[in-house]
Amino acid sequence: MAGTAWIDLLDPDEEELRKHVPDDIRADALQELLRPASPEGDIRPSVKSHGNYILGLALVAVALPEEDRVFYQEVDFVLTYDRIVTVRKTPGAERPFDPSRVRDLCEVHKQEVPPGMIAYHLVDEIAERFLDLLDELDEEIDELEEHVDEWPPEKTRRRISDFRHDLLHIRRTLAPTRDAVREIVDGRVELEGRTLFSREVFPNELERKFATTYDKLLRATEAIEYARDLLAAVRDYQQARISIDQNEVMKKLTAIASILLVPTFIVGLYGQNFKHMPELSWGFGYWWSWGLILVSTAFQVVYFRRKRWI
Repeated sequence: MAGTAWIDLLDPDEEELRKHVPDDIRADALQELLRPASPEGDIRPSVKSHGNYILGLALVAVALPEEDRVFYQEVDFVLTYDRIVTVRKTPGAERPFDPSRVRDLCEVHKQEVPPGMIAYHLVDEIAERFLDLLDELDEEIDELEEHVDEWPPEKTRRRISDFRHDLLHIRRTLAPTRDAVREIVDGRVELEGRTLFSREVFPNELERKFATTYDKLLRATEAIEYARDLLAAVRDYQQARISIDQNEVMKKLTAIASILLVPTFIVGLYGQNFKHMPELSWGFGYWWSWGLILVSTAFQVVYFRRKRWI
């Protein structure tokens, strides 16, 4: 079964790792495999030829909707003609990559599974998880869009900022993953001078399977762009909403300032204390000023209410 060609290691030390990888493994490759994983996904996914083996580095983005964040699982592999060694790493306090679905797919074959097929199932599972992740992010963006009118502006702004950061990081992870698979599909990764599409490692049928995986990664890339467009639309709507709210506030302030300005002008006019002011000798001058204030205020209130400024 798959177990004879597949050795899966979780957070191995150097001694355990050297038991299963080629004896002539390069020091820099060994260092990459032993380097601790980070939940932020600090490596660049790649597939590189190192003579008589292939070193693959991969990241899987995992969404935690209940915590509104994304973390990254790292799974690396060393592929030879007769064996694949996967190295899963625990990213800090997060859970490591679970290979159970890959193992189940390999067991379906009911026979000895070649290392190339195992590598395909592993990479294809990573592509599927990217698609699942982006579906989850689309749902969260839809939720954000539904509540943008209800949530406080600061909360909405923070969520948009977090989503933008997550999408940019996912794109930086997805793009090199897609390019690495493309190198396999095009036969640009060589093993001992021969392309990986030699019959010993990747026969023509498996080549077509990797092309399907590449198509999935392309769909995931398109999904990222679609999610970014959705997020940009929510951001533009929120900015327009804030602008409208600010305009409404300015209208109210303008109306209040105008309503207070006219009475202030009237009071200031009659408070100049000139000797020769006709109204000073009127018996009803006091009530005249009050009437002028009330009439002008009432007129402005009616006017601004009709314009729906207040």
